[in-house]
Order: sequence, then C-alpha cells, then structure tokens
Amino acid sequence: MKKVLSVYCIASLFLILSCSNKGSTPTPAPVQTSTYTAPVVAATFAKGADISWVTQMESSGVKFYDKTGTQQDLFALMKSLGFNSIRLRAWVNPTDGWCNTADLVAKAIRAKNAGMKIMIDFHYSDVWADPGHQTKPAAWASMDINALTTTLGTYTVNVMNTLKTNGITPDWVQVGNETNDGMLWEDGRASKSMANFAALIKSGYAAVKSVSSTTKVIVHISNGFDNTLFRWMFDGLKANGAQWDIIGMSLYPSTTNWSTLNAQCLTNINDMVSRYSTPVMIVEVGLDATAASTSRDFLTDIITKVNSVANGNGLGVFYWEPEAYNWQGYGLDAFDNTGKPTIALDAFGK
Repeated sequence: MKKVLSVYCIASLFLILSCSNKGSTPTPAPVQTSTYTAPVVAATFAKGADISWVTQMESSGVKFYDKTGTQQDLFALMKSLGFNSIRLRAWVNPTDGWCNTADLVAKAIRAKNAGMKIMIDFHYSDVWADPGHQTKPAAWASMDINALTTTLGTYTVNVMNTLKTNGITPDWVQVGNETNDGMLWEDGRASKSMANFAALIKSGYAAVKSVSSTTKVIVHISNGFDNTLFRWMFDGLKANGAQWDIIGMSLYPSTTNWSTLNAQCLTNINDMVSRYSTPVMIVEVGLDATAASTSRDFLTDIITKVNSVANGNGLGVFYWEPEAYNWQGYGLDAFDNTGKPTIALDAFGK
C-alpha cells in the first residue's frame, strides 16, 4: 500500500510541475556571436588594397555597399573596413584610357581625401605587366636600352610632378610590376642582361627621388615564397649598382596550400631583410572569392607573420582588387555577388 501511495504521490507531483512549466516563459537560446578578432599590428603597418579598377567599374554602373547593404563610395567603404592605404597602377598610354595619368590622378585625389596613404605602381607599359608580359609602350617600341632608360626616367618624373601639382605625394612608388625577369622586354629582360634591367631600375629610382625624396621606392616580383628567385634578382641588381628602399612581393596561394606558402614567405622575408638590409612589403595578395572563411584565415595569418618581422621590417599587406565582384571574370576578389565585402576583409579590421 505504501508503495502504491508513494508512486501515486510522485506522479501527482510530476503532473503539478509539468502544468506549472507550461505557463512559464521559455528560456531563449543563447545568441551566437562571432569570436573573430583582427590581428593587432603596428601603427605604421600598411593595411592596403589595390582598387585601380574602381573608376572603370563605376563608369559601367557598378555600385558598392557596406555589410548592411547601404551604398557607399568605395574609398570611404575601404576606410571603414580598416584599410589605411591604397595602391594604384599607372599605364603609359592605354587604348581605353583607364589607368592613364589622368585616371591615376583622379583616383589618387580620392584616396588622399579619404585619408589614405598612397602607392603608385608603374607598369611601364600600355597594358598589364606581370611575370609573363612586360611589353614596351607602343611609343617606346623602337627604342634601344639607352633611350628606354632616359624615357622611363622622364615619364616617371612627369607623372610624379603631375601628382605633386594635384597635392599628391605618394608614400611608395613601384618601379615596375612583378618584374621577375625584368621589364621593357627584350632590352630590359633580366635573364638576358641584368645590367640593362638594373639601369632601368636606377633611372626610375632617381626619377622618383628627384621629385620626392621621402617617397620609398619598391622593386616588386611575384611568388613571395620563392627564395631562390628573390636571391637571384636582388643579388643581380645589387651587383649592378641598383638601389631600392623596399622589396615588394606578391602572394597568391590556393585554399589548400596557403599555410605552407605563408610559412615559406615569412622565411623569405626574413632572409631578404638580413641579406639586403631593407624592409619588405607584400603588395599583392588574393584568394578564391568563394572561400571567404578560408581567405580570412589566410589573411589573418599572413598579416600576423609580416607584422612579426623584427624591427618593424615587415611593412604591410595589400589585397589586389578586392572590390572586383562580377567583373571581367576575376575570381580572387573579396566582395560577394551583391557588392558587399565578405568576412575575408575582417582581417584588415581596426
């Protein structure tokens, strides 16, 4: 009897508690918040982006939006995302006008007004210059190395003076873009004549300094993980009397090898600083736009590594054309298909 009564009492108590709970307010599920924190870097560290396509994109009706979907001017948007520097390419006489001197100046003025530091990237071509293409401007096509050296210097001075007239003093200038085998081929091809390539670098360096002694001059080659390439290039330039203030690198890993290449890149950076007593900057990076989370991991890691270089000799990291969504088939941007920045760019956050 006691056992039956005991069971009855327990059942009654359960029923009372159950009915009581039905009338109470349910406990809300905990809100999921992001725990991501952007890397902390030196105050002078350049968190940059090359957005040279911006005026051409705008002319085609492309618009840019912040993460809430509010339309913004791209320069102001990049500033709000934590960027403090803008890189702009310069072509000599492009057939469509984009990235010529007038377009360069217009973008540089916007960058300055947004409170950004500015890097000018001279391609010394009418079109793209990169490891596989270093085509002379059409107007320079018949020139020998002596004429090319003089003309390169004159052109560089003219662009620098035009910028100066418009109130722009670049913080950095690249004399050539991804010059893995020199520039202004064939005369300036490094594997055929390092002396010729060095002469072009010396001319560009002197031209920049003649207008602005404070502007730092960069020599830029790609594959920042390739120490053999970098030693060959900068040993050769040094042996031929060339000068530079900063060594510039590109780094474009895949979603599967970025960790390995980042580690190799840091090893190479430290070797460059030790071997040539000059600082290093990564002036181009990018990763698959469809892998935003992986891209953020990659960027967080490479920014942290560059910032870790001793004595402040890792100067910064620049993302190449992050805003180029749905544009000319480019797939290494960092905006989504609706024109908003992805979480990849959180790595540049304040």
